[in-house]
Amino acid sequence: MPKFILLFASVNGALAVILGAFGAHGLKGHISDALFSAFKTASYYHLFHVLALIMIALLMLQLKNVGRGLTLTAYCWMLGIVLFSGSLYGLALGAPSWFGPVTPIGGVLFIGGWLCLVLTIAKASLPRSDT
Repeated sequence: MPKFILLFASVNGALAVILGAFGAHGLKGHISDALFSAFKTASYYHLFHVLALIMIALLMLQLKNVGRGLTLTAYCWMLGIVLFSGSLYGLALGAPSWFGPVTPIGGVLFIGGWLCLVLTIAKASLPRSDT
């Protein structure tokens, strides 16, 4: 599972940078300020959660006793990227208005992933550090 998460994060990291650059250099001035702001938000959340997914994969490799909580966290964030960022990218690029209600579902998945991480870490018996 960590390898899949790292592959997803790597591909999406490149995609987030490509889309962010496209937004900054190709869209500014061609779409409304509100749509441009939505595109920027999508890019920010996209890249931020890519970095968080890398953290989760590394935690999976280090912590063996956390059960499925980290996996569930990763799935929430991956689906959150697709639904939240994907719907905002789509709306900014002219997708149909039904994309709009998809965005909050992705946001709830982001929040759910963070809460799942909280519960997973709270229940885990982590190795002690002497420092």
